[in-house]
Amino acid sequence: MAAAAAEEKSRGKYSASCITMVVILLGLPLWWKTTETYRASLPYSQINELDILLLDISVPVEVVFARGTLTAEQQKKLLPQTQFSQKMNQLDGKTGFKYRYEKTYRAATGLEQDAIMGENVEAAVDTLSRVYESSAGSVVIYVVPADSQLLPQEVSVYIGKHRAAFLRSPVTGSHSVEDVLQDIDDNVEEILQTMSFTDDMVVAALSNRVPSGMFSTDTFRDSMTAFKSSLGYEITFSLLNPDPKSHNVCWDIERAVNNYVQPFLDKLSFIANFSVDSQVLYYAVLGVTPRFDKASSSFSLNEDSLPHVINPVEAKLGSSVASSYPVLNFLLYVPEYSHSPLYIRDSHGSPVESNAFHSSRWGGIMIYNVDHQQLNETQLPVSVNVDMTQVMEVFLSQLRLLLGIQKVQPLPESLVQNPGNMIVTDWETDRLLWIRTVENIATATNTLTSLAQLLDEIGNIVINDNIASEVYNAVASVQRSLEELEAGRLFPAFLASKEAITSSEKAFFDPSLLHLLYFPDDQKFAIYIPLFLPMCVPIVLSLLKTGKDLKWRKKVD
Repeated sequence: MAAAAAEEKSRGKYSASCITMVVILLGLPLWWKTTETYRASLPYSQINELDILLLDISVPVEVVFARGTLTAEQQKKLLPQTQFSQKMNQLDGKTGFKYRYEKTYRAATGLEQDAIMGENVEAAVDTLSRVYESSAGSVVIYVVPADSQLLPQEVSVYIGKHRAAFLRSPVTGSHSVEDVLQDIDDNVEEILQTMSFTDDMVVAALSNRVPSGMFSTDTFRDSMTAFKSSLGYEITFSLLNPDPKSHNVCWDIERAVNNYVQPFLDKLSFIANFSVDSQVLYYAVLGVTPRFDKASSSFSLNEDSLPHVINPVEAKLGSSVASSYPVLNFLLYVPEYSHSPLYIRDSHGSPVESNAFHSSRWGGIMIYNVDHQQLNETQLPVSVNVDMTQVMEVFLSQLRLLLGIQKVQPLPESLVQNPGNMIVTDWETDRLLWIRTVENIATATNTLTSLAQLLDEIGNIVINDNIASEVYNAVASVQRSLEELEAGRLFPAFLASKEAITSSEKAFFDPSLLHLLYFPDDQKFAIYIPLFLPMCVPIVLSLLKTGKDLKWRKKVD
């Protein structure tokens, strides 16, 4: 009996030891592996490097001298050659930019000379655009003789609708080469500020990374007017008819969009995706009661009351919450019979010529009056055919501002060619590309830095392989965009920046990042204690008893 009891006791100790070894060597590692949070590796060091952003922008410029602008001696010393002019702007400890103009001086080719020798500058612009195919971001400046008949009188600078400008030569044959370069460069840099970008424009594009106090007043206003860079925009045209009993309004919006808006959007299709829709809203009135002006027998809306117009109207436009892209609203408002005619007045009390206004990062409203002078109430409702040419001129002007195509301040003694059927000039498109590229880089680096900080601080967020892939792609795209900017290749730089912001936002807003965010430690204990405690108590007691027996045996021995 004693031997059997001793054998049973020994078997119990052996079993407890085996179970303990299985739990320690197999159970705990298996539990740890199956319950750990999967976190794919991320390029934290590269993201930290991008947190300090110093843009290096290169603008390729060609200065082409026509025959008669330089003496033979000047031409021999000056042409051809390349010079660089550079400027740096450090905004704060982590953000800055520098840009340089890579100016190449050369003589005009035979085909270029033939175009310049004419007397029609617009024809010269078209001819040179076919002869010389320029890349996005580049600028060509043709220096013509002081007595050239190509430019209109009293015009020293003519900026064409492509990427070429004409400069009347400010030099004479007695000047040295250094004086020639100095006089030319002063005018060239003024032209480049118009056709490429300015310091204030770049600072505004970096607004996500710098304090707003660094903007000039005009630049800050322009930057706040335009929508932020986005992969797409939704444009909605709405006809508001608050008094359908008096007005039977007809507008051919489909034809107007195809003739006026779509060509403009096609020019910008590589920047973002655009969708256009329209609607007609009845009994939609303004949220402000117009004031009657006895002197003009009309109603008016003052400049101060315009902000109060938008909110009541916006509630009837349909919610834009479901849209994944920013919505640009353009409203055509036909005043009711009792408030006609209705005019918008500026701060000086004068009627606004377009009878329209726009709201920053929202859209625009135009008031379209109906002539009731020859009508009486018995002839209502009156049929109204909207002049869509007049309306679209206003809406296109507002659309340009809201998409970031800023108004250019003309240089002294300068003339800017009207884009005509092009809707938007090539250099205006380039200006938009410069700003969108910088804005995309700034936004992508901010997003990556915030994501890395979030994932570093909260250790129980799952980082899947697809998120890591997007982060790596975003980092590589930002670096590639910076390299392309430094090389002066604007369009590839923009495409890379667009890819960077797409990947960074996909990673940042991935739903799986929040899967374990709200799973605190106290909930873990509440789950694991009822599971492991009943199993661990017998094992621990057996180990304690085994330890006591071993200690007693040592004392006996």
